[in-house]
Amino acid sequence: MTGIVSRSFDSADETRPFDGGKGRLDLLNTDKGQIGRAVFEPGWQWTKHVKPLAGTDSCQAHHVGYVVSGRIKVVMDGGDSAELGPGSFYEIQPGHDAWVLGDEACVALDWVGFGDYAVPSGS
Repeated sequence: MTGIVSRSFDSADETRPFDGGKGRLDLLNTDKGQIGRAVFEPGWQWTKHVKPLAGTDSCQAHHVGYVVSGRIKVVMDGGDSAELGPGSFYEIQPGHDAWVLGDEACVALDWVGFGDYAVPSGS
């Protein structure tokens, strides 16, 4: 075994498409857990494109990650909100909605919350 592991999200272990063709989640399985790259296309919103898969009223994933490109707005169930853009680190607790801002896809890496994200309910 070498001291370096290099993988590409372009050859992900699993890809989960969002409803309406508004993006996807690419997952890599590592010995430290799953790491995800989400591509949220313009017009993507959690309530429209993931809620039908998750079967919950709001996103119940705890996210810890980094925005690579694009912009996204996150609104907690209690009303707190934030806009995230390129270079933003984030930690988002369960109970939120989110949507892409503008006409550029938002690409985010997440090393906590994407393992069970966008999995159809009952799977």
